[in-house]
Amino acid sequence: MPTEILMPALSPTMEEGTLAKWLVKEGDTVSSGDLLAEIETDKATMEFEAVDEGVVGKILIAEGTEGVKVNTPIAVLLEDGESADDIDASTEPKQGDADSHAEPATPKAETSPAKGYGDDAGAAQQAKGGDAAPASSGGSGASGDRVFASPLARRIAADKGLDLSQIQGSGPNGRIVKADVESAKPGQKPAAAASSTEKAAQEPKAETGKSPIAEPAAPGAQAEQIRKMYADRDYEEVKLDGMRRTIAARLTEAKQTIPHFYLRRDIKLDALLKFRSQLNKQLEARGVKLSVNDFIIKASALALQAVPDANAVWAGDRVLKLKPSDVAVAVAIEGGLFTPVLRDAESRSLSSLSAQMKDLAKRARDKKLAPHEYQGGSFAISNLGMFGIDNFDAVINPPHGAILAVGAGVKKPVVNAEGEVEVATVMSVTLSVDHRVIDGAMGAELLKQIADALENPMVMLA
Repeated sequence: MPTEILMPALSPTMEEGTLAKWLVKEGDTVSSGDLLAEIETDKATMEFEAVDEGVVGKILIAEGTEGVKVNTPIAVLLEDGESADDIDASTEPKQGDADSHAEPATPKAETSPAKGYGDDAGAAQQAKGGDAAPASSGGSGASGDRVFASPLARRIAADKGLDLSQIQGSGPNGRIVKADVESAKPGQKPAAAASSTEKAAQEPKAETGKSPIAEPAAPGAQAEQIRKMYADRDYEEVKLDGMRRTIAARLTEAKQTIPHFYLRRDIKLDALLKFRSQLNKQLEARGVKLSVNDFIIKASALALQAVPDANAVWAGDRVLKLKPSDVAVAVAIEGGLFTPVLRDAESRSLSSLSAQMKDLAKRARDKKLAPHEYQGGSFAISNLGMFGIDNFDAVINPPHGAILAVGAGVKKPVVNAEGEVEVATVMSVTLSVDHRVIDGAMGAELLKQIADALENPMVMLA
């Protein structure tokens, strides 16, 4: 039987992506290693290679399609002796309803199932019960079956605040298509379901005194409620891309599930600025120019070695203590941010860290980072000092144990060791800490080690 080519998981956390571009067409012969398509994840656009040889018999997902779930069939590969006539309905995309809370239909046994590759790439989704479901005879999920709809139909339904389980599909095998959701109206019920809901709708409800949007709503319904609120105002609607959706989900998860606490400290930079100026003069011939951020990375890496229990991440039911200091640095890009990771930062020279950071930042802005370059680490740095921000509180990037928020260095009057007032360049920093991983005293010691290294920069060369 034909081989199904499945939507690959190009990173451990990828659940869906955009099939940005096909690099082959139906009828093309491909070999292992040939490029098949460009897949756009929430962070980058990556090329997808064939792992087998054969002829592209049918393309199931058109290029430009967004929200394609991992492990969804996207094309069919034919081997010698096979033809397009061997492709049956079972090779059509099989997508569950991501917005439905109904239990998925029990997969039915199939005779002569199509072979597939890319299954191992979708293993994470399968482990969560995300197996591809067989084609259903209807699009309705009223009986507890999963709802089958095209990605475009899902997007339109979400924009209109429609419940896909209440829409009858007119596509192949009852699949919900664009025309079905465009003709549907919010609150519309199938004829069979209307009679069962009308009685409940007519029953009086107790007054709660709550705002109409006080209770959480599904994203599509919430969007419709907000639109109505601003119906008389002039506004532009900006669709969320994959990166923005991921950032929103992860930050919400972080603030809701991580018990943050904050440690603040002022750090005097005068010695560091003088030392940096001297080093840059010596390194000028090599084309190296160290930034203050390079020193902050190095100081953080050394501090994690000095306080090894703080060099840790939260792993659900345990804490993982890392040996090397893998430090992530937030890089702002158009539409979001990356946190590329500098691995083994404690053993690297300042010039090496500086060169790698510049390379990672450039490729981050071009969205050319590979997943292993922005995943991992135990500690992160977010520096908004160059924007004139004095201080701020950063949100921990799970599963990291802490993140250092760095403000601008500004000249302030300070009292020196002799009790005299002098002008010094002071930088305010805030350490956001996951209390499940790091306790108060440990976090204070970690921040002290960072401050000591920055105020006595010669130790970073030892």
